[in-house]
Amino acid sequence: MTWQPEARQLSRIKAGLFLICLLPFERLLWAVWTGDFGPEPVAFVQRWTGTWTFNLLLVTLCITPLRAITQLHWLLRLRRMLGLFCFFYATLHFLAFIGFEHGFAVDDIARDIFEQPYVSAGFAALLLLIPLAATSNQWALRHLGGRKWQELHRNAYLAGILAAIHYLWLSIAEDTALLWPVAYALALGLLLGWRVRERRSKAIPVPRFAAAKPLKYFKRKPD
Repeated sequence: MTWQPEARQLSRIKAGLFLICLLPFERLLWAVWTGDFGPEPVAFVQRWTGTWTFNLLLVTLCITPLRAITQLHWLLRLRRMLGLFCFFYATLHFLAFIGFEHGFAVDDIARDIFEQPYVSAGFAALLLLIPLAATSNQWALRHLGGRKWQELHRNAYLAGILAAIHYLWLSIAEDTALLWPVAYALALGLLLGWRVRERRSKAIPVPRFAAAKPLKYFKRKPD
């Protein structure tokens, strides 16, 4: 029998998770307060927010496999918060790009988006996350219907693929180590592989065996 938390226990779990997800943001606030950004403040903020966007995206995608493996169905109640925090850090990452790096100069921002492939991939991932964050509520679920809502939110995997491409391409462009980008890509690949396997197993039709009908024996009538 799997453990199922009571309403009060689940509220405490959510509160604890909320505080944990705020820790990366608190680190940024501490850096603002103390000036502890390192030698490259812009690069630090972009790396920090980008890393935590990807971390939270992977954790969010882990919820469904964990629920299936452990049968702890209450884990699904945490997915919305994790997804919204993922979008929060993605937004900070984009604001760091357009504000700190380009000073909100529209021409420079557009040029980078269209000319730098890794920027294009990251921007596309952010665009995919916007409707997911906007529809992560009960009203949207009722309005769209369960099937359409699930189809829309499967775009989180596509956003993950684009984020992995963004990270790999950025590391190649900056000539930095590829260990972490490859590790993130492998983790995403494992989650995608599990998802594909589950989809295929559900698509296999279950044979239905008709109830055996009693055989009728006919005796030949005498001539």
